[in-house]
Amino acid sequence: MNFSKFKIAVVIPAYRVERDIQSVLQGIPAYVTTVIVVDDASPDASADLVAAAAKRDRRIILVRHEQNQGVGGAMVTGFSKAMELGVEIVIKLDGDGQMDPAHIPALITPLIEGDADYVKGNRFRDFQSLKKMPLIRRIGNLGLSFLTKAATGYWNIFDPTNGYFAIRADVLKQIPLGKIDKTYFFETSMLSHLYLLDAYVMDVTIPARYSGETSSLSIRRVLFEFPFKLTRTLVKRIILKYFILDFSMMSIYLLTGIPLLLFGLIFGITKWIQYAQLGIPAPTGTVILPTLSVILAIQILLSAIEIDLNAAPRKVISKALA
Repeated sequence: MNFSKFKIAVVIPAYRVERDIQSVLQGIPAYVTTVIVVDDASPDASADLVAAAAKRDRRIILVRHEQNQGVGGAMVTGFSKAMELGVEIVIKLDGDGQMDPAHIPALITPLIEGDADYVKGNRFRDFQSLKKMPLIRRIGNLGLSFLTKAATGYWNIFDPTNGYFAIRADVLKQIPLGKIDKTYFFETSMLSHLYLLDAYVMDVTIPARYSGETSSLSIRRVLFEFPFKLTRTLVKRIILKYFILDFSMMSIYLLTGIPLLLFGLIFGITKWIQYAQLGIPAPTGTVILPTLSVILAIQILLSAIEIDLNAAPRKVISKALA
């Protein structure tokens, strides 16, 4: 396919990437129309190196932040600049060399042909590359990926936290960029907004490259920030999807199952403590009532989960460019 006839932009959030940014810029294919590098107030020489590269390559545009805004903030700035330039496809490429530009065709071909609205790399289908991923990252990414799928509703993708992606500009314009999370929760925030647009997200196998670098995503952030944000994303999605934008059997299951579960747990625990303090066995009816409530609630909520699993967007909302 001749990619040169399309307006394609690469957005690179740059923070402490002076070691790799030059090789990353040199590796970007010639068919990419624009390369937008957002210097997120990096304290090293990243911006100077990009400015020097821009003199040799007219495609490169350097945008600087006076204050650090996080990867999400840098990407929102890059998105805004790309749409201002009227591009058709926007690709996120990190400046640390982990994302090989040689895989860009795999990301943008489904977008051009109208087979997807948003395409993400999947690191877990390439077993040879997966072996090179540090064990702590492998475990953390697998767990985080499952929670992210539950929060965003995109059960059909396997590596939702992967930051190597491409998106159609006409879909990007429909996302309220001001509401995109500016931290490392950025990718999940993007997916949550895409879900409400009913946009189709596709996984493609793209191995990551690891060379012993230290991840900027701290364990503290994963353990303390992400659970709250994931829970908030899940609750917001459920309310909007099943109670505001639509009302279906899923809504009825939730309205029935959650109260039943809470009643069974609260009533059962309260009575267990009460009779334990009295030192006498609880009456049969007192035991059966909360037990049946919990069992019935679990069955109802399992049906709700099945509906949600099948509700992931499966149709493209944008048209083919080719």
